[in-house]
Amino acid sequence: MNVNLEYYRIFYYVAKYQNFTRAARALGNSQPNVTRAMNLLEQEIHCTLFIRTNRGVRLTPEGEKLYIRVSAAMEQLQNAEEELRDSSGLEHGSIAIGASETALNIYLLEKLRTFHMEYPGIRLKIYNHSTPQAVQSVKNGEIDFAVVTTPTDAEAPLKKVDLYPFREILVGGKTFTALGSQELSLAEVQNYPFICLGRETQTWRFYQQIFEKYGLELSPDTEVATTDQILPLVKNELGMAFLPEAMAREAIEKGEIVELSLRENVPQRSVCMVYDRQHPLSAAAKELKSRMRQSAAAVSDRI
Repeated sequence: MNVNLEYYRIFYYVAKYQNFTRAARALGNSQPNVTRAMNLLEQEIHCTLFIRTNRGVRLTPEGEKLYIRVSAAMEQLQNAEEELRDSSGLEHGSIAIGASETALNIYLLEKLRTFHMEYPGIRLKIYNHSTPQAVQSVKNGEIDFAVVTTPTDAEAPLKKVDLYPFREILVGGKTFTALGSQELSLAEVQNYPFICLGRETQTWRFYQQIFEKYGLELSPDTEVATTDQILPLVKNELGMAFLPEAMAREAIEKGEIVELSLRENVPQRSVCMVYDRQHPLSAAAKELKSRMRQSAAAVSDRI
């Protein structure tokens, strides 16, 4: 059976209003056209759907059964249309972002706060990922884009855009106060307890390459899953660690931890955005992505 789907749409409105004239008005059509379409539908499915009355029509038992199915389908289509309208504007919709702990803390939270204040109707879905996990989620189409830290691998069709440069500093607990006036080498750092993110992270890879550059092995005494876990461990004297300056500054100023000078240079890192150029974005995701890129361009101009 190959019934014109438009007939079912017309049937829905006739059954809803129980009147051909009102259904035609709702459809922006003429009453004769509506009547003709229903006659053709009844012929094609070989059953009577309506009983004509002086006031309009009422459904037959077969018509009632069909209406249950058609009304459910129409509701789904109307919901889909509403979602599409929402996603094409900035009053509603959603954005899915994969964010590493460091990127979230030193960059993304501020951007999301500003965006949410301006567009409170946009739903934000934030997934806490390591950098490799976030990039893989972009590849799989599970998120709109990732906000992570370098080093980051992003092969075509993925694109990486640097958003915010930051530097990491060496810090220790109060027991290292005496070392605060000295300049330490990486070789000397190995003589003290050391804390680092786990081996599955890009941060581990970053520091492993630095240590190897100077003929040393990265062998931390404590490995953690997220950057947020490092500061409490440093405060509780479990060892030295590298932390983004923005995350360590308040604790340093309060005298809770000590900044330590390092002889070797630690290269600057960046918060970056990774997205798939072939993946379509909602209006909301496009707007946030555009704002972050514009902000990055402004930072670049100031440097």
